[in-house]
Amino acid sequence: MELRLLRKTGTDASTVGELYVDGQFQCYTLEPVVRPLKIQGRTAIPAGRYQVIVNFSQRFQRDLPLLLDVPDFDGIRIHTGNTAKDTEGCILVGQSKAENYIGASRAAFAELFPKLQAALAAGQAVHIDIVAA
Repeated sequence: MELRLLRKTGTDASTVGELYVDGQFQCYTLEPVVRPLKIQGRTAIPAGRYQVIVNFSQRFQRDLPLLLDVPDFDGIRIHTGNTAKDTEGCILVGQSKAENYIGASRAAFAELFPKLQAALAAGQAVHIDIVAA
């Protein structure tokens, strides 16, 4: 399974993008600001290609997608949330967007997560490509 995150708009508070699954639009995304130098908890991960697995998150106390081998970052997950205050580098998903905000996050995650689980259960590798639009 191939995920593609297109970073579309950035402000001094967040980066909003679009997530595609196997070429089809899935949902909107929100990340922290893209910066040349990392500020702990307030910087988006570097653009690139990452393997995605699902495992148990101690912080959220449930299974969540995890991006592997992100340079200079640990514990980068895909999860619910609405603003940059809800992420410390992770990718938030939502069904609607506004400046520095995504909405209907739980609904977006509820549609995305079973697709990831099914692909992994079928033995497929899951990767995400993160690029500037």
